[in-house]
Amino acid sequence: VVGPNEGDMACGEYGPGRMSEPQEIFAAIAALLKDGPLKGKRAIVTAGPTVESIDPVRFLSNRSSGKQGYAIASALAQAGADVTLVSGPTALAAPLGVTLVRVESARQMLAACQAALPVDAAVMVAAVADWRPAAPAGEKIKKGAAGPSALALEENPDILATLSKPGKKRPRLVIGFAAETEKLEEHARAKIAKKGCDWIIANDVSGAVMGGDHNQVLLISEDGAESSPLMGKDEVAQKLAAKQAQALSAKGAGRG
Repeated sequence: VVGPNEGDMACGEYGPGRMSEPQEIFAAIAALLKDGPLKGKRAIVTAGPTVESIDPVRFLSNRSSGKQGYAIASALAQAGADVTLVSGPTALAAPLGVTLVRVESARQMLAACQAALPVDAAVMVAAVADWRPAAPAGEKIKKGAAGPSALALEENPDILATLSKPGKKRPRLVIGFAAETEKLEEHARAKIAKKGCDWIIANDVSGAVMGGDHNQVLLISEDGAESSPLMGKDEVAQKLAAKQAQALSAKGAGRG
């Protein structure tokens, strides 16, 4: 059974009873059949922002909507993969056929990813906060006459670099995302060298990419750089899922 959804209905009422969207029905059928090129493969996808508490009502975060990560998780599931989606706070519904694990902080996201291992592919789409407050306050920080105080920060764990480290549980294919505002290819190449991952998907977020429905990406791998035109995030996800299927098939054949 797919649906019903909640929303505006033809009778003029609002509530449960609205037909599910066609793409939801299609995704449900595809997830049940599980007969795509990634059948039998397992994947982790991270999505959305992370939230780092300053006090019980304030936090550090970013503008990520989670749309690209959710689209990738859905595309991998449609291709037959068993997908765990580790998501920071978003307003998005869980994709059909995907196991959703909700987290808030970077440390929680890393723990959830490690708990989901081993997998064949890890796609680290989430915009993880680089830093967190060193000493979050237990009570709301009150505005004082002395003005704002300095906020001491400490570095968060590097999830992409951690999953990329050689070892028995390293995924066969580790893919990172690089959200940049300048020198896209230069920064992406530096990131893939530093993190030790297999691919980097770089995108320019200086416009309306974060929160929008379209994306233009540059894929950096050992084979070189491959750019794509501006397209819907769902289409980006489908193309990336197809490339992962090809890569994992080639890796499997290579091991004999």
